[in-house]
Amino acid sequence: MTASQTAADPVLVEIVAGTLAAIEMEVETAIGRTSRSPMIRDAHDFRAGIHDRQLRKLTGRSYSALVQPVVRDYPIAQMNVGDVFFHNDVYLSEGGIGHLPDLCVTVPVFASPTEGAQPEVVAFIQAFGHHDDIGGAVPGSMPSAATSMFEEGLMVPPIKLWDRGVPNESALKIMTRNSRMPDSLAADLDAECSACLAGARRLGELFERYGVEAVEACFDAILANSTEVYRTEILSQIPDGTYVWEDYAEHDGVDEPMLHRQRITLTMDSAADVPLVIDFTGTGPQAKGPINHCGDYSDGNFLKKWLAPILRNLAATPERMAELDVNEGVVPLIEMRFPEKGTLLTPVFPAPTNARTFVILRLLGVLAGVLAKATGGRMPADQETIRYTGVYGTDFDGEPYLMREVLGGGSGGRYYADGEDTIHVVPDSRNLPTEFTEGRFPLRIEALGLAMDSGGPGRYRGGCGYEKHIRVLRDAHFMSIADRSILACWGVKGGKAGRPFQITVDPGGPDEHEVDALADAEPLKAGTVVRVRTTGGGGWGDPLDRPVEEVLRDIAWLKVSVQGARDDYGVVVSEDGTADEAATEGLRAEMRAARTGEEPFFDRGPGYATLSGGAAFNEFDVL
Repeated sequence: MTASQTAADPVLVEIVAGTLAAIEMEVETAIGRTSRSPMIRDAHDFRAGIHDRQLRKLTGRSYSALVQPVVRDYPIAQMNVGDVFFHNDVYLSEGGIGHLPDLCVTVPVFASPTEGAQPEVVAFIQAFGHHDDIGGAVPGSMPSAATSMFEEGLMVPPIKLWDRGVPNESALKIMTRNSRMPDSLAADLDAECSACLAGARRLGELFERYGVEAVEACFDAILANSTEVYRTEILSQIPDGTYVWEDYAEHDGVDEPMLHRQRITLTMDSAADVPLVIDFTGTGPQAKGPINHCGDYSDGNFLKKWLAPILRNLAATPERMAELDVNEGVVPLIEMRFPEKGTLLTPVFPAPTNARTFVILRLLGVLAGVLAKATGGRMPADQETIRYTGVYGTDFDGEPYLMREVLGGGSGGRYYADGEDTIHVVPDSRNLPTEFTEGRFPLRIEALGLAMDSGGPGRYRGGCGYEKHIRVLRDAHFMSIADRSILACWGVKGGKAGRPFQITVDPGGPDEHEVDALADAEPLKAGTVVRVRTTGGGGWGDPLDRPVEEVLRDIAWLKVSVQGARDDYGVVVSEDGTADEAATEGLRAEMRAARTGEEPFFDRGPGYATLSGGAAFNEFDVL
């Protein structure tokens, strides 16, 4: 009798599910406490995952890479206890790695199927995260004007980094020699390998205690339950039919800004075995610059799990949504259809990919948008909650440094609540603490707060982005890998777009100027201040329906200015800080009367017209 034929004990299923979650958290905690680079240790731009021997992802607290490329090159039967596999090669990762700074380690878990039998591979522990530098044309390995993968850093296909517990010193020497930050790279890799090996031992104990057959039956039950929940509770909320929507990245670092199209045609057929079809046909051509993403591998397995969290917004309540994980159980419910080779999602090697976040983050919004059309707006407005900024140079001792962080932004307003402020799409990630930044780098953080008026106006306001002021104490260079500096996070169902991303050097000073969102080496003289404002989320619903008292609260909390209250919400504030009720009522009536009745379902903000030739919206933006 196989594990799939064994009925799982429901109590044991709960024990196994809880143990998997605990092991995943234990691995991530160990990495966070023993790594060295700011991106891993302090910004927490990494995550762990647990997969069974069928390569199915069992945990759902965080997305992760794939095991498929490892077993493709190293058959399971040839693996040994203490082996650690490594890869970062985008085109040989089966879609699980998006750019070269994401380094992935994978450790097989061994257990004996029966007493006295030889141990065999029963699962995998994996971790991958964004590391400081893996070589390439610029510090940080993300050259904004790259036209080839060969400019982006060292490409490593799946290799055996540890063999039976012994590190491959030659491979480590090659990798660290190619890095501008060799010490932190070596320390981070050691932390990740050691944490995954410890996680493998912990998971092995679970198999030893309950038996391989019983635990694998629990794996099947966990995934089957997820499949059933998504089929009955989530996908059932999508009316049968076909829906189309598209959104855009705005620049690729090489060509002038333009609309780099990403389109989804979503078909729902509740009677089909695979009810949800996501078709990317119509997505724009492969970009010259580094915004491409290799999505069309392993039948889109990575993208299925990457996009599936958007589906959770269809849960009956926000509380229920928070209970739902995304694991391999969603994969059988989704079919991915990709266009021919040579598009943003099907690039041809060696097309560059280091800024692929512009595409995969946009796809989250495209799926949310097409579902909003299908469900009458029962989805959040748009968000753009990740971008890379940084400063590099030499410190007071003449040593090179790289301060880079992943700053968040505001999330979109929802049909029941405002968006959240300054969130990060990477689970548990955060901006670098001021004390750490000032203690380690020749920098001073002079302001850190919410960017006022950045959240898109709506009945439910979009969340606010960051405003951060960084003063460099020595000559340095500033870098940025960001999108949504022209286009904005869209609002839905009457909600307005949020404010875009913006970098200003010497704000208010004689040398004030804007910096492009894709920049590798903006020079900064000692004493110069850089102001970073991240995106605000889109608004949901008519902003003129937002209760006056909520607008006044936003003013008190410095999320909305007095002028913003008037312009965006029609709320007139008196000198004493209260609302002028008569003036507010009159202004709101005047603003409503000015509408034509032909406004689109989505508001893209003024930047869209800049790139579209003057059009404020397109054919897909209306219901």
